[in-house]
Amino acid sequence: MPVKGSDEQKRTNEIGMAIPLLDTCDLAGVDITGDALLTQRALANYIVEQQAHYHFTAKGNQPGLQRDIALLFEKRGPADFVEMSSADHGRIETRRIWCSTALNAYLDFPHVGQVFLIERESIRKKPGIIRVKLHWG
Repeated sequence: MPVKGSDEQKRTNEIGMAIPLLDTCDLAGVDITGDALLTQRALANYIVEQQAHYHFTAKGNQPGLQRDIALLFEKRGPADFVEMSSADHGRIETRRIWCSTALNAYLDFPHVGQVFLIERESIRKKPGIIRVKLHWG
């Protein structure tokens, strides 16, 4: 039995409750987003069976998936989409998104329609600190 508040309990609750929770909704035509914890084959299959779409991120719990997507975008060209925020709150944020269907037949994950890379660049104006985070999915 997982200890209350433990990482094991969180994984059990979130993963184990995703499908029962979604069962209460009409998902046809809906886009479902999930963090890396929910990037699970069973959940992907369930969502597609409900005639919905998923957008999952890939991290350490799916290392092969993350590695393959990262490798594809290593030598990327111009972003497919760029959004820059205003300089409010003392920082400027730029988001760049690249998408590709090149791995659809290659990846060992169900119902892949495309993969993506999101790059978030944040510049804190006063100290001039630049931080870049990458997210694969």
